Amino acid sequence: MRRKIIGVIGAGADVEPQHLEFAYSIGRLLAENGAILICGGLGGIMETACHGACDAGGITVGVLPSENIATANQFVAIPVATGLGQARNKIIVSTAQALIAISGKYGTLSEIAFALDSGKRVYGLDTWDIEGIIKVETPEMAVRLALSEGPWSPEEP
Repeated sequence: MRRKIIGVIGAGADVEPQHLEFAYSIGRLLAENGAILICGGLGGIMETACHGACDAGGITVGVLPSENIATANQFVAIPVATGLGQARNKIIVSTAQALIAISGKYGTLSEIAFALDSGKRVYGLDTWDIEGIIKVETPEMAVRLALSEGPWSPEEP
């Protein structure tokens, strides 16, 4: 049986300490529950979530905007170099079964839009206040809900 793949999305820079704490906890909880974490592979929320997952022995995938795998943060186990810039956000969303958004800027907003447009659930902690995002109060709630999505299927939207 395949592992669940959960996207963690959020700002790459200028992140509040509380949001980094959320990211670390989410990464750790995903790994402890056997999920694979996919993200944009850079800093901020992405790096901290990957750090949490790595500390718990998890698998992390970073879908990078550049063609250089060396740009991945140190906690990305599987770097995917795309050369697509922000268009790589569509790959992250297409691969994830559900997404957890923590704060975020316009790149995060694009990922949220792609996810909602494709019928995927987005669980949000202190993120954009738009219709379709399921607001959660804690990292534990975000992970529990994201993992409660149906079993992995190649036919999922």
